[in-house]
Amino acid sequence: MTVPVRLLNRTLQSLLLIVWLVPLGAFAQSGLQPLPLVKLGTCPSGYSTSGEYCVPGKQARFALEKRGNCPSGYFTSGAYCVAGSNGRVAIPRVGSCPPGWSTSGNYCLRR
Repeated sequence: MTVPVRLLNRTLQSLLLIVWLVPLGAFAQSGLQPLPLVKLGTCPSGYSTSGEYCVPGKQARFALEKRGNCPSGYFTSGAYCVAGSNGRVAIPRVGSCPPGWSTSGNYCLRR
């Protein structure tokens, strides 16, 4: 099965953006911080379009690309999973989750 190059590029961009930016939100005292996202269709609730990105507004919550069902504590908004009030930092799961993280479907959640 061949994966379209554009889909692969967007997936890699999303992963790199998450890997680079998640620590900024993870260590913020106020909890999960919404971050810019690579635009995949319609932006999630609370975000607006800026070129190829979805930029968080004042009421935005942390969100990430949806891969199957959203992780525990998140809800679906278009092609994204958005953190609910009890959501924890989530990253896409590749194999086993790293130490200090638990599995939630296709995601790893920080404990």
